[in-house]
Amino acid sequence: MGVSSLSCFLFAFSLFVVVASGFYRNLPILPFDEGYAHLFGNDNLVVHKDGKSVHLSLDERTGSGFVSQDLYLHGFFSASIKLPADYTAGVVVAFYMSNGDIFQKNHDEIDFEFLGNIRGKDWRIQTNIYGNGSTSVGREERYNLWFDPADDFHQYSILWTDSKIIFYVDNVPIREVKRTASMGGDFPSKPMSLYATIWDGSDWATNGGKYRVNYKYAPYVTEFSNFILHGCAVDPIEQTSSKCDATESSKSVPTGISPSQRIKMDNFRRKHMTYSYCYDQIRYKVPPSECVINPLEAERLKVYDPVTFGGGRRHHGKRHHHSRATRSGEANSV
Repeated sequence: MGVSSLSCFLFAFSLFVVVASGFYRNLPILPFDEGYAHLFGNDNLVVHKDGKSVHLSLDERTGSGFVSQDLYLHGFFSASIKLPADYTAGVVVAFYMSNGDIFQKNHDEIDFEFLGNIRGKDWRIQTNIYGNGSTSVGREERYNLWFDPADDFHQYSILWTDSKIIFYVDNVPIREVKRTASMGGDFPSKPMSLYATIWDGSDWATNGGKYRVNYKYAPYVTEFSNFILHGCAVDPIEQTSSKCDATESSKSVPTGISPSQRIKMDNFRRKHMTYSYCYDQIRYKVPPSECVINPLEAERLKVYDPVTFGGGRRHHGKRHHHSRATRSGEANSV
C-alpha cells in the first residue's frame, strides 16, 4: 500500500470516529470562497456578505450552482440547506458528488435530490448512487421528512468510505449503502467533486412531469450554509492525494452505525420512506444483487404504489427517470 493509499485508508478510519461520536459538529465550517467556486447561473448565485452562506436561484433564464474547488476520494461532506417555499412543482435542488466532467462514460455519483411539489404538499427527498457509469441501474430511494425543509435550515450530510455510504439528515442516518462484491464497479470508487444546484426538472420531478415549473412564482431561492468539506483531496491529474487527515486514526474504530443511530434510522425508514428501487417490480423483475428484501418493508411500500411494488394488475403510468446531464445547466421522533 503506497503512502497516499495508506493515508486515505487511515482517513477512512477517522471518519467513522468523527461521525459516530458527533465530532462533526466541531469540524471547521468553510467560507464559501475557500471551498467552492461558481459553476453556472451568473448572478443567480449570490454569496452573502459574511462569506459563509449562499443563495442559489432559478428563474426563467437559468438555474444556478457551485462546485468544490477540490476533488475528493472519500470523506464527510455536509451543508445546511433551506429550500424554496410555496409552489415548487418541477423545481429540483441537488446536493451531490460526481465526477461526470472527468469520467463521462463511466462516472460515479452520490446524490441528495430535493423534488419540489404542488402547493400544500411537502417536498420529497431522494437519495441515489451510481458507480462506473451504472446509470441503467437506478438505486433511488425517496422519503418524506418529519419537518418542512422550506421553513428553516437543516443539515444534510454524506459519509463516503471505501466500504459504505451513509446519508444523514440532522445527524440522523437515513440510508446506508454497503459495498458488496456483487456490486463490482457499481459502488462509487473514483475521486469526485461536490456540487450544489437548483434547476428546472419539469419533465420528470413532480408526478412524472404532470406538474411543471410555474415561473410566476419565480425566482425560486434556496440557501446553503455551514459548509463542511472534510475529505481526502486528490490531485486532479495524478489522481493521488497528499491531503488526508488521519489525526483520529489511533482511536477505536466503530464497525458501523451505532446501535442508537440504527434505531433512529430504522424508525425513519419505517415512517418516512415511500420508494425503494429494491422493491420496484416494474423496473426489476429480479432485485439488484445487493438488495436485502424485507417482507414487512415491502408491504409498507405497497401503500404508496401497489402496482410498482407488486400488488396490482396494471401499470397506470410510467415512472420517468431523468438524465444527470441536465443538472448542470422531530429528529427524536424518527
